[in-house]
Amino acid sequence: MAVYTHLSAETLAALIAEYDVGELQSAKGIAEGVSNSNWLVETTRDRFILTMYEERVDTRHLPFYLGLLDHLAAKGAPVPRTIHDRDGNLFRTVEGKAVALIEFLPGVSVGAPTVAQAASVGRSLAEIHLAVADFPQRSEQTMGLAKWDQLIHQCGEEALAEIDPSLADTVFSELSWLAGNWPGGLPHGVVHCDLFPDNVLMLGDKVTGLIDFYFAATDFFAYDLAVTHAAWCFADHGRTFRPRISSALLEGYEAVRPLDRHERAELPVLSRGACMRFISSRAYDWLNTPVGALVTRKDPMDFVRRLEFYRSEATRVFNSDAD
Repeated sequence: MAVYTHLSAETLAALIAEYDVGELQSAKGIAEGVSNSNWLVETTRDRFILTMYEERVDTRHLPFYLGLLDHLAAKGAPVPRTIHDRDGNLFRTVEGKAVALIEFLPGVSVGAPTVAQAASVGRSLAEIHLAVADFPQRSEQTMGLAKWDQLIHQCGEEALAEIDPSLADTVFSELSWLAGNWPGGLPHGVVHCDLFPDNVLMLGDKVTGLIDFYFAATDFFAYDLAVTHAAWCFADHGRTFRPRISSALLEGYEAVRPLDRHERAELPVLSRGACMRFISSRAYDWLNTPVGALVTRKDPMDFVRRLEFYRSEATRVFNSDAD
């Protein structure tokens, strides 16, 4: 979440009036994440999240994203439902950009997850993988290997070297390796693809909200697990692997949806792909975030360090967790 576009108080009030949610009391920009502009909105009735979709989200896919929220919420998953406007629309347009109002869920994002919290996240991830079985829509993966390659080439070797002298060599060699080793034929469905701790709300050890599904796509369930593993199982900006968090996350997941042997065998490759996905997008954002945007850039080197770990240790880690 972030704020790239600024809306006046009058514009915000007129927008909220299009929903049956009470009158606008306040709207505060949220300075987290890198994809969309977001506000915490308070009305005379309740609190909501207002999202304006910026360049990385194709608005043609909004019926998919927002319909997915409604589907999962109806299944009892801890997912915020979409607030439809007075005419039943999932989203509206303001100043040429699509906006949606989303249910606010209680809870906080944890910075240093406990073993119990990691297990809960694993279970919740598996639950949404099961819950999408009868979701009728599908969406192409737009942040897959081809996009990682595109983003890295758009950055260019010289600019990548400004981030870190070794970055260009690392990413180009890894992209080549992944292109020759990416698996096929694994169990798949609609997956989150971005389940970082700041996209999970918790009260104690309980997951109260899975949010920010705007990178959701049809992909391998095991890839979604690999993304979550890379996001949750490291500390100190990717320098320290937390084995107990890893075991709890995987055990929590498999308590609900056991991995088959092919998924388990491909986790080392998928985890490297998960790192490459965030190296590429973070490098691009690091070099292209607009001046003055209310957003904190995220260092791609955090995931280079994770990648180096998975290159040498992933087989051991995932095999030991299977024992």
